[in-house]
Amino acid sequence: MEIYVAKNSGFCKGVQKAVDTALNLQTENAYILGELIHNADVVKAINDKGLKVVESLDVIPDGSSVVFRSHGVPKCFYGECSRRNIKVIDCTCGFVRRTQKIVEEQSAKGRFIVIAGEASHPEVVGLLGWCGGAAAVLNDPETIPAFLADKNLCIVSQTTFSSEKFEKIIKNIRKLCEKTVAVFKTICYTTIERQFETEELAKKCDAMLVLGGLNSSNTNKLYEIALKFCGNVFRLANSEDLDYSKIKKFKSIGIVSGASTPNAQTREVLLKMAENTEVKATDSIMEDVVAKIDNESKFKKGQIVQATISQATDEGLQILLPFSKKEVVLSKDELDCEQYNADEYMDKIGETIDLIVVELKPSLKLSQKMIRTLKEEEALSAEIEAGKEFSVVCTGTNKGGLVSLLGTYSVFVPAKEIRPGYVKDLTKYEGKTLRLRALEIRKTGRKEIIASQRVILQEEAEVKEAAKLAKEEEFFATIAVGDVVEGRVERATNFGAFVSVSGFDCLAHISDLSWTGVDAVKDVLEIGKTYQFKVLKIDKDNKKVSIGYKQLQPQPWDLAEGKYAVGDIIHGKVVRIVPFGAFVEVEKGIDGLVHVSQISHERIETPATVLNVGDEVDAKIVALDVDAKKMNLSIKAILPEPERAPRAPRNEGGEDNRKGRFTRRNSADDELSTWSEGSISGTSIADLIASAKNNK
Repeated sequence: MEIYVAKNSGFCKGVQKAVDTALNLQTENAYILGELIHNADVVKAINDKGLKVVESLDVIPDGSSVVFRSHGVPKCFYGECSRRNIKVIDCTCGFVRRTQKIVEEQSAKGRFIVIAGEASHPEVVGLLGWCGGAAAVLNDPETIPAFLADKNLCIVSQTTFSSEKFEKIIKNIRKLCEKTVAVFKTICYTTIERQFETEELAKKCDAMLVLGGLNSSNTNKLYEIALKFCGNVFRLANSEDLDYSKIKKFKSIGIVSGASTPNAQTREVLLKMAENTEVKATDSIMEDVVAKIDNESKFKKGQIVQATISQATDEGLQILLPFSKKEVVLSKDELDCEQYNADEYMDKIGETIDLIVVELKPSLKLSQKMIRTLKEEEALSAEIEAGKEFSVVCTGTNKGGLVSLLGTYSVFVPAKEIRPGYVKDLTKYEGKTLRLRALEIRKTGRKEIIASQRVILQEEAEVKEAAKLAKEEEFFATIAVGDVVEGRVERATNFGAFVSVSGFDCLAHISDLSWTGVDAVKDVLEIGKTYQFKVLKIDKDNKKVSIGYKQLQPQPWDLAEGKYAVGDIIHGKVVRIVPFGAFVEVEKGIDGLVHVSQISHERIETPATVLNVGDEVDAKIVALDVDAKKMNLSIKAILPEPERAPRAPRNEGGEDNRKGRFTRRNSADDELSTWSEGSISGTSIADLIASAKNNK
């Protein structure tokens, strides 16, 4: 007969911690809330010690101590204990605590919590007490409530739940649910390993023995898995349930035990099988198997043991371990103290201390300070596994990404998880601090954390974008055309200035900065300074707002009345010439018209014969209408009048008027014109009059 014992048998860390804590607890005023583990033998040992097991906090007196088992309790229990001054000895499993945090955080975000597990199981009852909102418990993958279809879900599982059933539940929910489904795989990794190992043993063995308390959820799941792959499965609470006559015919037998089953019970089953003569005669490895169980049940690497101080020397402490009469040396370097002093430990002889098994070969090595290191790391690991951000310094690269260290864990960041987008040069991250979130934590074998920085950066970008959209929505809801707003000039371009108004970029076009026009933004506004602006146009669809600065400033003509008056002499520049006169810029924004008749005392055909654009001239204000924004100027008014030649005496006689001089009055404007004799040769008086009218 070949016997195969699963490697992952016996107490898990969480259960071991709870049992060790309970068995080393001072019994006075100490209580355990609920059955510590689902194992009758362990429960009996606790009862024999005198510990009080209760089912409700109500029966525990104020000021007492209470042990919370590895299954965990509702959140409100902590508050009640604090209020009643009850000391909590918390043995909640780290995996359970992680799930509690997940449902608390996800529930606070408004998600509907779905727990895959057994509704009556203490762990599930405790998890429901961490949900701030609605929640449901699912055990059957084929029965998914229809009301989940329109909800934003968060799915977790009981830590000892069947991984196969959990995957089916997730798959069927995804088919049904229309909204986001956040899945957190919270099955304990030791549970997954036990289930996998049970399946493998069941496939190759003729019979399977599943050992553990009959009310143990995780052990019952091992039984269900074994039954799927093996036709001969026997469920045992302890060695007393073993009927050898039922298994003696099988050539190969696999033995698995649940997380709440002490190694001693597995040993008892093996010893009972060894008592059979046939087994001893045919199975030469039985003694080796039993010895192995004995050794493993005594010490395991990473196991916490309580040792008694028996002596203090300069090299360290002599200690006694449980079930051993031989003293073991605990090096002073492994003590959790700032500086070792043997005399200080002399008073502690007889006291017990917690130690961790660091090495088994070539000799047993124990440490006290490593416990603190591992506790800190375990707490950090649980937080990281729950999604907490952590930081490391990149120590190098490989073909796939970046590498680093976090305590005893190696950290690997795949290239695609460094940041959104493709990273060409990985070496530029060496020596840089990375902000990470765990994607996967491998705690067996080589301890490793697979992490991502991209998810953090992406989430922050999404949060920033959402905040921006909300701010824009609020901005457009409170602003209207015509409003006067305050804004800070952020940057300038050749077409205007971008101004931050309540955090939103608005454009002040260069044409709206000054009534007189400017060449550059800096001529009016200074970067970094705050000014008042008027809202000119709002385009909500394209998220554009136009604002103006000049609209809140007085126009040049608004100030003209107090600055200029008829009769004033001004100095200006000719800015443009038209057939009927020239416009002179008196100041930026104010032009005056010099009519062609007011340019010179002499008659001119066009203003261009006398003036050019850009000429600077002096002129007199001869008319001013501020309301109409008009100013008439005269250049000739400040010029001396030219001297007139004396008139010739009127010629009264003469037969031939064409050969002498004569004067006539222009009937069009009564202006006298003098003509020479030669200029009218062959021209009639009527033509002269017509010509004078045309000239006029």
